Amino acid sequence: MPTYAYRCRECPGTFEVNRPMSESSAPAACPEGHTDTVKLLTTVALTGSAATPAPAGGGCCGGACGCG
Repeated sequence: MPTYAYRCRECPGTFEVNRPMSESSAPAACPEGHTDTVKLLTTVALTGSAATPAPAGGGCCGGACGCG
């Protein structure tokens, strides 16, 4: 489930809410109960090497069919 970051305009600090993507635009109250909040823009960092690198050279398919 995605985590969304918010900032309360009435008290200092930020907070996070875990909710489904279908509810990503729904308002969120801060832990103190204030409803004047704004959703922050966050980024996702991908680490590791889960993707297989593409074959080097050989034209369109890596050379297995003799095209390159």
